[in-house]
Amino acid sequence: MTNLTLILPAKNEAASLVTLLPALRQQYQDAEIIVVNDGSTDDTSAVCAENKVTEIRHPYSMGNGAAIKSGARAATGEVLIFMDADGQHAVEDLARLLQKLDEGYDMVVGARDTGSQASTGRLLANTFYNRFSSMMVGHKIEDLTSGLRAVRAEKFKEFLYLLPNGFSYPTTSTMAFFRAGYAVAYIPIQAAKREGKSHIKPLKDGIRFLLIIFKIGTLYSPLKLFLPISLAFFLTGIGYYLYTFITLSRFTNMSALMLTTSMVIFLIGLVSEQITSLHYQKSND
Repeated sequence: MTNLTLILPAKNEAASLVTLLPALRQQYQDAEIIVVNDGSTDDTSAVCAENKVTEIRHPYSMGNGAAIKSGARAATGEVLIFMDADGQHAVEDLARLLQKLDEGYDMVVGARDTGSQASTGRLLANTFYNRFSSMMVGHKIEDLTSGLRAVRAEKFKEFLYLLPNGFSYPTTSTMAFFRAGYAVAYIPIQAAKREGKSHIKPLKDGIRFLLIIFKIGTLYSPLKLFLPISLAFFLTGIGYYLYTFITLSRFTNMSALMLTTSMVIFLIGLVSEQITSLHYQKSND
């Protein structure tokens, strides 16, 4: 399959690449395989050379998203498959991704089952993200943060400038595809336990994932996020005004503050909506 590029961001994943790369080469002999070495200090380069795959080296760790962008820029295939290099994703699932993509989709994502989550906390967080993002886009999103996905290269590269350098590239790319009106599908997968130590830091990345919630809203349709918040402040302000008018016969500072806040939040959402539209207009120029 000469139009296929497999992209694996890797940071100190030599132990799993030893078995993963030969399996990929055996299954996809004509595919372009790119390993983006994100500042590894282990034998990742030696493993890449031994398996005759393309290696892109970052002089220091720039982040998972940065590795994805480096791989996508260097890729020559019409279809890109992104997968983790830590042994979590099964080679057998790639054929299912491609089969679904051939049905006319622009992106196909491997949706992990509940047993594939690293911890109960991660399961609860991902469930919340999935439901929140589904509400935002009006379509069911089965796994917002999965790193296993097949995409059409031309369309994915439209949004490279939007992708962050950290771990939230799956979130951004998924929401960007929905925002642009591209077809996205999901297939169920079972992710294995990763080899080696996770690069995710619970406290630091917990805060980052919380910020993703707001990013989802502002990336897709800011008014969908800001309008309900503005309305809540407005109704609370009106309600408090009626209460104080009846009981005290006056308009209080608290009512004024809540009504003003509702207006400010609405205007922020309106401006954000325009900025988001300009972002996507730029990607189509």
